[in-house]
Amino acid sequence: MTLLETKNLGFTYPDGERPALSGVTLRIETGSFTVVCGKSGCGKSTLLRHFKPALTPYGAREGELLFEGRPLAGLDPRAQTEAIGFVQQNPDNQIVTDKVWHELSFGLESLGTESAVIRRRVAEMASFFGIQEWYFRSVYELSGGQKQMLALAAVMAMQPRLLILDEPTAQLDPIAAEDFIGALKKINDEIGTTVLLSEHRLESALPRANHVVVMDRGHVIADGDPSAVGYQLRETGDPMLLAMPTPMRVYLAIEEEGNWNIPCTVREGRLYLERKAGRNDGTEGDGSRETEGETEGDGSCGSRKREAPQEPSPSVSPEREALQEPTPSDTQVSRETPAKTGPMQPVLELKDLWFRYGREEPDVLRDLSLTLRTGDFLCVVGGNGTGKSTMLSVITGENRAYRGKAKTLGLDPAKAGGRALSDAGLAALPQDPQTLFTRNTIYDDLADTAAACAGRSGTGDSGGKRLVSKRGVDIAGEVARVAELTEITDLLARHPYDVSGGEQQRAALAMALLTKPRLLLMDEPTKGMDSFFKGKFARILRRLTEEEGASILMVSHDVEFCARHADRCALFFAGGVVSEGGPREFFGGNSFYTTAANRMSKGICSGLITADDIIAFLR
Repeated sequence: MTLLETKNLGFTYPDGERPALSGVTLRIETGSFTVVCGKSGCGKSTLLRHFKPALTPYGAREGELLFEGRPLAGLDPRAQTEAIGFVQQNPDNQIVTDKVWHELSFGLESLGTESAVIRRRVAEMASFFGIQEWYFRSVYELSGGQKQMLALAAVMAMQPRLLILDEPTAQLDPIAAEDFIGALKKINDEIGTTVLLSEHRLESALPRANHVVVMDRGHVIADGDPSAVGYQLRETGDPMLLAMPTPMRVYLAIEEEGNWNIPCTVREGRLYLERKAGRNDGTEGDGSRETEGETEGDGSCGSRKREAPQEPSPSVSPEREALQEPTPSDTQVSRETPAKTGPMQPVLELKDLWFRYGREEPDVLRDLSLTLRTGDFLCVVGGNGTGKSTMLSVITGENRAYRGKAKTLGLDPAKAGGRALSDAGLAALPQDPQTLFTRNTIYDDLADTAAACAGRSGTGDSGGKRLVSKRGVDIAGEVARVAELTEITDLLARHPYDVSGGEQQRAALAMALLTKPRLLLMDEPTKGMDSFFKGKFARILRRLTEEEGASILMVSHDVEFCARHADRCALFFAGGVVSEGGPREFFGGNSFYTTAANRMSKGICSGLITADDIIAFLR
């Protein structure tokens, strides 16, 4: 039975240069688990918000939108609220009360549900989602993963038939994200709720789905089960194939023809790799059957054990070009032994730092020591609440450690102040890019930044005019340069809050690039960023380190990005760095904070940490 259906749905924002949605025709079946994916700005969020009438954006719409065979707009507000649940990307934008138990009951209370029914449903949802231990706590004490789980439980207390989620794992660490996606699958399997999920991180989401929709520029370009969509993307050479799970990418890069059911999970990928490695010495086949005498999981690759190439750069045929990210020569030098030139002077030194937010509060940073040198690109990974963002606040001088020493660009950050650190070359991208925007258009925010860096305090209303600072700097030219580099030229006239999360990240990056930083701090910069732009983002960062001598400290949950592009990686736990090393050494030794490629190949062939590593090994 079809639960939700669109027929030639089109939508254009006021003053939009092109439609945000165009000719979208979809059918969402009852009980399905559908994943919607695509580049930032492709129309995913706009489409999902059309399915929740209270959140439908303002603009010109055409086509039909049906819920259980009837026009969605014809449902009364109460029926819409009960039947369709919506979970947003940032739980802080959705949670409205101060206590966990109150948040769980708030929606039901707003609907006028009887007290006995509220108590029963709240108790049921708290038990289903494992919330009992923090049921009476303040929401302000919860971690990001707990807040997102609370937002989900509060929506599910109203027993919706359709659950819509717009990039709900964007702010979660890999383990919390896996738990959250697992909870969605449990809802789908055990309650039968139809799930419609928009996601960029597909390693966890896509294997749970039985229906995948890929969008580009407001159009649906692929639609079907995961295997069918994989083949469609390969046939068209679409770059969205780079976002697919590692097992799928490997299989489609190696097999000209094969089974229709492409491996999507790490387990399926391991089985495929074990069989394929056993035939790697000249035996053909699609890996669908085991060969005689094949050894599984003992570290052997065929008849002999192989080590991964230090930095593989396989040749790629034209028809497979879309299946692989740019080779390391396009995006980076060797990560293990970066070829830096000039003196490698420390730009950041943290030694034996201790910090707590209150005299009676527990320590958040504990004996933290870290050094970053000229031209380094260091990625720090770790769970939510381990102290990573607090570390950044100490580096910028926002907070001061009560023990230990910190030097940022040779200055004591707590004494120097923000202006002195900025003049010295410090730039920071916060986790929430909206905190950087103060004007009505992205252009004006960028122009203000360019003018301030050129020695002028502000621009006034630009109106798109060509501005020149007192020092002769072409403000409009600088804005145009970084806008083209970060691919936001078409967004300059838009309000910063009216673009997608990924587009906000790119606008914030443009503001940072205008400052020409010597030290760039970034807190979850790839959050909401599509895989296609991540490659360009990496090239921008590499140019900063190699050509301009900048140093980069990036806090991230995106282990796949870190594994491919960082010089060094560090694991943050309990307020300090517990391990550090080059990406291949670092991720190769981990079991959870590691890449899907490493989990897929561990025990079969050592040192493989990216999909391209596995592809190169199999070839």
